[in-house]
Amino acid sequence: MNNAAVGSLILACCCVAQCWWRKTKDRRKEIKLRKKYFKGKLKEQNFNQEEAEKTRLFTEKQLKDATDNFDEDRTIGKGGQGTMYKGMLSDGKLVAVKRSSSLDETQWKEFINEVIILSHVNHRNVVKLLGCCLETKTLHLVYEFIPNGTLSDLLHSPNKEFRVTWDIRLRIASEVAGAIAYLHSSSSAPIYHRDIKSSNILLDHKYVAKVCDFGISRSTSIDQTHVTTCVRGTFGYLDPEYFLSNQYSEKSDVYSFGVVLVEILTGQKPMRVTLDDATSLVMQFINLTDDSAIYEMLDPIILASNHMTDDIMVVVNLAKRCLHPEGVGRPTMMQIAMELACLSKKTHVKVAASSEENISDPSNDFIFPENHIDETYSF
Repeated sequence: MNNAAVGSLILACCCVAQCWWRKTKDRRKEIKLRKKYFKGKLKEQNFNQEEAEKTRLFTEKQLKDATDNFDEDRTIGKGGQGTMYKGMLSDGKLVAVKRSSSLDETQWKEFINEVIILSHVNHRNVVKLLGCCLETKTLHLVYEFIPNGTLSDLLHSPNKEFRVTWDIRLRIASEVAGAIAYLHSSSSAPIYHRDIKSSNILLDHKYVAKVCDFGISRSTSIDQTHVTTCVRGTFGYLDPEYFLSNQYSEKSDVYSFGVVLVEILTGQKPMRVTLDDATSLVMQFINLTDDSAIYEMLDPIILASNHMTDDIMVVVNLAKRCLHPEGVGRPTMMQIAMELACLSKKTHVKVAASSEENISDPSNDFIFPENHIDETYSF
């Protein structure tokens, strides 16, 4: 190799090294600016030290260590929005780490804004967002780990040894409604979920409902009146009014919750696809006016509680109100939550009274078998 060739090779190596050094320097600068912005937003919102520590910034190394470098064996859920991994932090705490799409630099500020808001949502029926990682182009979100699968799993892949009775279903519906009402009305800025569905309702080891997946791993849009996400939602759950107006509101969440209520009542999926066509469960449900026809659609398990028939019909009518074609005709989530809470309390009293009469009936107890735990997320 002549001197000119050697010189050219050295020059090329120097250029590559300089380019790598410059990119590394720029990347470190970007990360530093993100962290500075993150801490600045915490101070701007007047969070004290204790509150600020609730929103953690995880390093890329911490998340790799927690998930064995995102090993496939740690996967607990996959979907169009990313992959969820089960992880364990250095202190032994179990977490769910979501890795999804990347954002460009113009979207990072919005992402950080929403992370801060949602990480301070404090409700027993909302999955806790513990923090995020700002060191990578790919989004990494860290949630508390919920061990017992989803409401979709419970309804559509039931355990034969575990009967999902009416009182259990009503309690879960009431918990979900209360969580969404809290997001709409009680947090610092109203939050619209925009992707409410049974697979976004997790269940803990006691089958307590936990609403999850607010869509912050997608591109976000924040204004001064509410927090929302640029989610198109899920087929079968989307508000038909949204298709016409392209305007999402709290009543759109109400419609999606109405679909979940129909799932709870019937034990069937929102869309049933056959070789001939796709049938909408919701359209079939809202078009029924005869009580006997409605009873035929209901899950036989809940009809086994004959003394609950009136309460079941109350929820049937509530679901129809939620599914009104126009948002103005639907109740608010707060109204729904109050109605379901009262009904759930009354049902619990009935179940307790029935248990005293027939204490040997296991279907009336809130005791759940350990062998039904399923460490799977579906989203």
